[in-house]
Amino acid sequence: MPPPPLELSGLFAQGASPVLYYVHVPVLLILISLVYSATRFDQWNLILREAVRWGLRLLLFLVVIVVVLYALATII
Repeated sequence: MPPPPLELSGLFAQGASPVLYYVHVPVLLILISLVYSATRFDQWNLILREAVRWGLRLLLFLVVIVVVLYALATII
């Protein structure tokens, strides 16, 4: 079996830490909030205000999911 292509070998490395994947979460949260808000408004002050509000709601949603999964993991 031939080795995987060089650009994919680092992505699926055996010793990669799962914490490295969570580094991208804040960047994705900011970008998703800004893009979603920009589709609804045309002025920057409205875009930023809605992005902050939507980003906080998204962050709260993700925190609730993490807490529920952690609770299930400790119970089971």
